[in-house]
Amino acid sequence: MRHGKKINHLGRTASHRNAMLSNMASSLIVHKRISTTVAKAKALRKFVEPLLTKAKSDTTHSRRTVFATLQNKESIKELFDSVAGKIADRPGGYTRIIKMSDTRLGDNADMCIIELVDYNDTMLEAKAAGEAKTTTRRSRSKKKADTTDTAATAATTAAPAAVVSEEAAAATDAPTETLKEGETRDEKNEEAAS
Repeated sequence: MRHGKKINHLGRTASHRNAMLSNMASSLIVHKRISTTVAKAKALRKFVEPLLTKAKSDTTHSRRTVFATLQNKESIKELFDSVAGKIADRPGGYTRIIKMSDTRLGDNADMCIIELVDYNDTMLEAKAAGEAKTTTRRSRSKKKADTTDTAATAATTAAPAAVVSEEAAAATDAPTETLKEGETRDEKNEEAAS
């Protein structure tokens, strides 16, 4: 029985699994986004997020610790130089898994894209645009209340004009009639006027 064992072995031995996750983590750090299966992406997220947290403190010890896991000088340089600066103020959750609708042709495995959150420019721009125009619910209702107050005062001052416009609207409201085949609304209105 495997009670309480939460690690996904991915059908590999421990050495094969660690080598695969190390290579995938290096590729993710260098390329900022990779395409893989959902199971591997979830395992990679648990593997790479502690490394990204460790990279926030640029010390010799943390560099050696991360290098012992990744074994790739280019990815270590990229991680500590550019990635660590971007994720410095983020308290965790450095990666995002986006599931794709298509599956792998050979074995029908669910595919996804795993990416570093701070490097997706389109989502960052959308978030910045959304922050600029978002308001709280309270301020919206207050703003709505202010507009209803001004509308109420405007209605009291222009009450006769409002009554006239309501009568005009009632006069133009007529039941809708169906048109015969080939007949236009203009012809129908001319018949009604004569």
